[in-house]
Amino acid sequence: MHSTIKVILKGLAVLLMLAGGVWFLQGINILPGSYMTGDPQWTINGGIALLIGAGLFWFANRK
Repeated sequence: MHSTIKVILKGLAVLLMLAGGVWFLQGINILPGSYMTGDPQWTINGGIALLIGAGLFWFANRK
């Protein structure tokens, strides 16, 4: 895989993990101030986004 594509995939993976982390924390009522706060669906969505982001990061780091 070309190095430029790897950098782009890693960047997207990090953004997806950050967004997933925020959604997860809002879903479990730790980050207040949004309609997502305390909603269990956002806990699930955030967990899925975290897993997909981690998988994408792992895929981009393969040799």
